[in-house]
Amino acid sequence: MKKWIILSLLFVVSLSLTAFIYIYGTARGPLVDIEKYAENRARKEAKIEKVDDIYLYNGSETYYVVVGDDSDGTKIVVWISEKEDQKVEIKKLSDGISKEAAISKLYEEENPQKLLGVRLGKEKDLAVWELSYLDDNSNLNYYYIHFDSGKWWRKIENL
Repeated sequence: MKKWIILSLLFVVSLSLTAFIYIYGTARGPLVDIEKYAENRARKEAKIEKVDDIYLYNGSETYYVVVGDDSDGTKIVVWISEKEDQKVEIKKLSDGISKEAAISKLYEEENPQKLLGVRLGKEKDLAVWELSYLDDNSNLNYYYIHFDSGKWWRKIENL
């Protein structure tokens, strides 16, 4: 009797694990496709050779932002619009503020309890760092910083 219970439990656990892996892979598929598209376009149009990060930014428009090294070893950022007919925008990472500097600015000006995410994006032809965080009351907040100047651009608070 014990043997049947153990075998039944093992079967249910393995079936559940298999279903979870399948569902996770299926749900993640479109994101993987987008990352491949962004990486291929950055390699082709911006001559990026080594990819460090890929950000998916959903603001007023969707952008895929690829950070990596060009053939000279220079760190560059490539903004790729979701609209395939638009040209990519390329900037040196050193021409803007770093991710760490953006995070430091957030902590200087706000009091985040938990940093949820940091990503590069583009709003109204302006390259921005978007920082999402939780405040003291566990409200979701967004803080935007100009990539080029490092100045605060806007906040969305208490969501």
